Amino acid sequence: MLYIVPTPIGNLKDLTFRALDALKEADAVFCEDTRRTLALMNHYGVTKKLFRYNEHSERSIAEAMSWLTLGKKVALVTDGGTPCISDPGRKLVALAREKAIKIEVLPGPSALITAAAGSGLPVDSFVFLGFLPRSSGKIKKSLDSAFQTGKTVILYESPYRIRKFLAMVVSEFGAETRTVLARELTKVYEEWLSGTAQSVLKDLEAKAVLKGEFVVLLRPPEVEEKPEEEADEPEGYGE
Repeated sequence: MLYIVPTPIGNLKDLTFRALDALKEADAVFCEDTRRTLALMNHYGVTKKLFRYNEHSERSIAEAMSWLTLGKKVALVTDGGTPCISDPGRKLVALAREKAIKIEVLPGPSALITAAAGSGLPVDSFVFLGFLPRSSGKIKKSLDSAFQTGKTVILYESPYRIRKFLAMVVSEFGAETRTVLARELTKVYEEWLSGTAQSVLKDLEAKAVLKGEFVVLLRPPEVEEKPEEEADEPEGYGE
């Protein structure tokens, strides 16, 4: 059994009962950073074997698979949030499915969903880009393709690149691009900035120090929203 276990993105109280049960039941826990996961486990009084999981290491994946093929229960966690969503885990999940190993995916903390829900932008349908490539040319190409869909675009960006990134949005896609930034979500210093790309960039430039990864939500200014009474109604879900 492979458990996909979301862990808190900041506030340790956000670990769910099911996630805690999975960690307690697991024979082994594979994680990004054993030190970070050990702190979480100690907080909840859980003692388990911890193994560092590296998505780019065949040996690491093989080690996790060896536990699974022996019929053991393995929990996969990351430093925070849901595994496989711009975090390690996809290759292990794909291999486990290929080998017909049972997988249990638990719902839980996600910076993506938290930011989308609190943004105030239309997110009934959106484009998620995760972490952008390093090349400025590739960044522009990715954003251009995403903006052409007419949907809200969501991505992650580091505090070291966020000012440069927003300056590029202003110059390449327009100063009026609707923008929401969220950082340090669920933590003591949680912060939201919203407005146009130009105004949000100005807010950032006024800050001496930036800490914590940003969730960035963008929407082209020319996109018109449907009035609520004209919006398409989903069928069969959420009823």
